[in-house]
Amino acid sequence: MENKVYQAQAEYFKALSHPVRIKIVHYLKESEKCVCEIVPYIKEEQSNVSRHLAALKRAGILSSRKEGVSVYYGIRDENVCKILDVALCSMEKAAREKVVILS
Repeated sequence: MENKVYQAQAEYFKALSHPVRIKIVHYLKESEKCVCEIVPYIKEEQSNVSRHLAALKRAGILSSRKEGVSVYYGIRDENVCKILDVALCSMEKAAREKVVILS
C-alpha cells in the first residue's frame, strides 16, 4: 500500500514537471478558461496544449467541462497552487543561501 502512495505522488509531481503545465496552472489560478483562451496565452500549438491539459486532468489537477463546442478547464484543487508557491519559496531560499555561502 505504501508504495502505491509514493507512486501516486510521483505521478502527481510528474504531471507538474513541465514548464508549460506550470504556466497553465498559473493561468488558471484566478478562474477557469476556455481552450480558445489558453492556447494563445501559452503560445504553443493547440495539439501541444491539449496534450498538456490532458496530462494535468489525468493527474487530477484540472477539471474540465464542455459548453457547446467549447471546453473549459479549471483547477480542481487549489492546493496545487499552494504546492507551486511553496516550491518557489524554497527555490528562492536556496538561491539566497547559496549566495551567502559563496560570499
